[in-house]
Amino acid sequence: MFRVTIRGKFAGLDDAGRAAVLAAGGTAFTEAGTFTHDQSVSVFTFRCQVAGEDEDEAALAGLEALEAHGHPHEVLRIAATDMSAIKIRRR
Repeated sequence: MFRVTIRGKFAGLDDAGRAAVLAAGGTAFTEAGTFTHDQSVSVFTFRCQVAGEDEDEAALAGLEALEAHGHPHEVLRIAATDMSAIKIRRR
């Protein structure tokens, strides 16, 4: 399982798109993805959780999840984190 974070900016977001982004807001990593954004809803961070074999495949799946929302955008940065590689230190 990978957690994908995509930073970007919206390109020509209309009022209906703005309302949809506000409705899909949140900080959780979900399969459908959530948006955090600036106050003017011009730049965003999209977070989603996807299955994949490697970081490249996970990044593509994350882009597909973002595209499914249908908002015009420009991608600035993508990061994929393999959750099985995360080590939790217990006290």
